[in-house]
Amino acid sequence: MISMMKKSVALLCLMVLTACVTVEEKPPVVVNGAAGYLERLALPQGSAITIAIIDLDTPGSIIAQKSFDIVRAPVPFKFLLPADSIDSSVNYGVVAMIQYQGQVIFQTYDRFPVINNDKYTTEVLMKAVPAP
Repeated sequence: MISMMKKSVALLCLMVLTACVTVEEKPPVVVNGAAGYLERLALPQGSAITIAIIDLDTPGSIIAQKSFDIVRAPVPFKFLLPADSIDSSVNYGVVAMIQYQGQVIFQTYDRFPVINNDKYTTEVLMKAVPAP
């Protein structure tokens, strides 16, 4: 009988502890879109793109970044950021550049704000970089 009571108490304690561990995870912040350019030029084979989410007010502050080889533009992109990493006082934006043989041939010159302006999808427009 005592053994049965101990098992019942242990089971009750286990059920109470299980009920207390309810953790709701915040969904990630998703930023997506496409990066392209208006010039009617084919990209040379071996081109690569770098797309980044940055702090627009702090030079050199990269929040997230992706680089990969491409054949043509526009290039779709998607970033998943942990919700707790987002600061409401930061002005986030997306920038991009295309490189060929170590030289930047297209890049963004304008601001493309996201996240804290309630915009999570954007089209990033790059412009040709003048030849040196």
